[in-house]
Amino acid sequence: MARRTNLPRTTRWVVRILRPILMLVTRRDWQGAEKLPSGGYVLAPNHLSHVDPILLAHFMVDHDVTPRYLAKDTLFDVRLIGAIVRGAEQIPVHRSTAGAAESLRTAVEAVQAGQVVTIYPEGTITRDPDLWPMSSRTGAVRVALASGKPLVPVAQWGAQNMLWPYSKRLRLLPRTTVHVHVGDPIDLSDFAGRELTEDLLHQATDRLVDTLTTMLGEIRGELPSGPRFDVRSLERPRSSYTETPTDHPGESAPRTPETEEH
Repeated sequence: MARRTNLPRTTRWVVRILRPILMLVTRRDWQGAEKLPSGGYVLAPNHLSHVDPILLAHFMVDHDVTPRYLAKDTLFDVRLIGAIVRGAEQIPVHRSTAGAAESLRTAVEAVQAGQVVTIYPEGTITRDPDLWPMSSRTGAVRVALASGKPLVPVAQWGAQNMLWPYSKRLRLLPRTTVHVHVGDPIDLSDFAGRELTEDLLHQATDRLVDTLTTMLGEIRGELPSGPRFDVRSLERPRSSYTETPTDHPGESAPRTPETEEH
């Protein structure tokens, strides 16, 4: 277990409160931590549930990585929430600025300064009825290429059994197995030094999401049977699963998430 001496003060308090609870209500299948690079890099996980940032942060803290996520810049102005995200040194996305590159400038600067920044490629919780990674935004790849730092894929599974996507019903017992598997950094060498056009960024992002899908398939013991869900189309492929969630990869039973626009 990591010393956690370098965590921001606010993060240390959150860890003291939440970690003992998580140790009681979860079992942990953590693999691949030895693949985490030293120095700054972009961590790119799939997104299953509103609780998976907390579960992933548990993994990061216990492996001496300070959890830093991208957060809407407007959250920093909310009284209580703003104090927490600022105190925990989260990274603002400047959505009011013109251009995607400018909106991510703080994330690029943080990674170049040696910090680890977690960016969900999908930008929101998956809406795929079977919880596979969706078509994704280019932010994670953009930050990695702009900073010249590694892009590390992370597949996670199990959070949906604690809190279903877009649900408000938290389930802490029986204990959930939380799977967090770190993959090798994505090889982006063929994109390095080139102009970051939208076509290039989408090609690189497809490579990332293909890797995440393969990694998640290994955890679940299966692969998706249909095309990748495109959140922009608002089309919902029919799920082949039943409605009773289990705690075993490959047997979890998603139901169609409720509609929530971002």
